[in-house]
Formats: sequence, C-alpha cells, structure tokens
Amino acid sequence: MIIFDDVWFSYGNREVLKGISFIANFDERIAVLGESGGGKTTILKLILGLITPDKGRIIIDGVDITKLSEEELIPIRRKFSIVFQEGALFDSLPVKENVAFFMREILKLPQERIYERVRELLSLVGVQDAEELMPEELSGGMHRRVAIARALAVGKTKMFLYDEPTAGLDPINSERIMTLIKELADRENIGFMIITHVVYVAWQLCNRFIFIKDGRIIFDGNRQQLTLTENPAVREFIKELFFRINI
Repeated sequence: MIIFDDVWFSYGNREVLKGISFIANFDERIAVLGESGGGKTTILKLILGLITPDKGRIIIDGVDITKLSEEELIPIRRKFSIVFQEGALFDSLPVKENVAFFMREILKLPQERIYERVRELLSLVGVQDAEELMPEELSGGMHRRVAIARALAVGKTKMFLYDEPTAGLDPINSERIMTLIKELADRENIGFMIITHVVYVAWQLCNRFIFIKDGRIIFDGNRQQLTLTENPAVREFIKELFFRINI
C-alpha cells in the first residue's frame, strides 16, 4: 500500500504539491493526470524516495520513508518496477548490457544466468532481435520496450510505475506499449501507476483516475465517476475522450 498524507513539495520557491493525500493499493491500475509541469512525475520520485517532501508523510508497505537513508531506501525501491519517460538507458551500452546491468551490479547473478534472463526479458517485450543494438539505433517504441525489460530485471516487484509511457510515440507504437503494459500486469498479477497527460491512454489502461491541478487533487475516482463528474476543470481535460469513445 502507498499512502500520501498531506504531502507538500516545492522546487525552490515554486510549490508543486500542496497537501496531497491518497491511498493506493499495489493491485490497482491508477492513472495520475494533469497538465505538464503540474507535479505528476514528482509523485513517482517521492514514492521512490528520490526526493523528500517539505511536509507530510509517505508510507510504503507500512514504512514511513520520509526520514530513511539511501541505504534504507534500497528495499523500498525494489518493491517497484519503474520506467521513466526518457527510458534512461545507458547510451554507451548495447541493449543486452543495459538489461543485464542491474542483475550484474546489484543482484550479482552468475554470468550464464544473466544472459539467459536477458534473452527471456527481451523476448517477453518483443525486442529479442535488438540485443546487440545501441540505444541510438532503437526506434521510440523499441527504446520504451527495452526500458520496460530493464525494469523487469529487478525481479518480482509489487507494482509497476510508468512515467508518460506513450510520450513521443506514434499511434501504432502507443497501442503496442499499452498492450504490453496490460499483458505484463496480468502476467505478474500486480497493478501499476501511470503518469500521463493523455486521457485516452489512461482510459484504456486504468480503472482509477487521480487529477492534479495547481498542486492539489481535484478528482479521485473510477470510470463511472469520471464520466459523470461535474468538475469543470476535469471535464475540460477529458473532453477529447468523448470524441474517441462512446461514453
């Protein structure tokens, strides 16, 4: 379970989150939506302990992480498979070494097992022929798939975290990534949290929607509640949805 209890966060003098509170179970499929620069990615960074709130508490699986050291945060971070928007692949390493990195440096797996697992993961995400390619040689969709494979290399986790998983992708690759996200969640029997500004992506993947505006949560509900909301800011944000699907 993830608990945000009256969390405030600022970048310098700019307040990004203003008293955010929510509870999320690991098996939920949640979209966090809002305008660019509105604090959505900040929530992921706070969950992972990459940044610390100015005020409030963040509790992960029963542990208040706000005062933990970097070493104490390691087991917390391993509860999640995380894919940031840029993919964050090492530019100087081929695909297979990017996926192998965590298994070699952190898990200390035997060399034979590492490459066996690399091939399994690349096959799982549909880029098994790309293991010798460099990141610069990958298409946007392939890059995102390799990033997902590397996230899976940490082993069994409690939840996937995705930061703008379809950003910059054409419609075909966006659909492929959405299908992959659903298939992985079903296969691993765990939930996910997706940061996105694309309402259609959120609708296709999720059953809970959290909207952030001006640093505060203005909506938190399911599909039916979303379609019936009378909050003008949320209705303006989701109006594209009414043109794409029949609701």
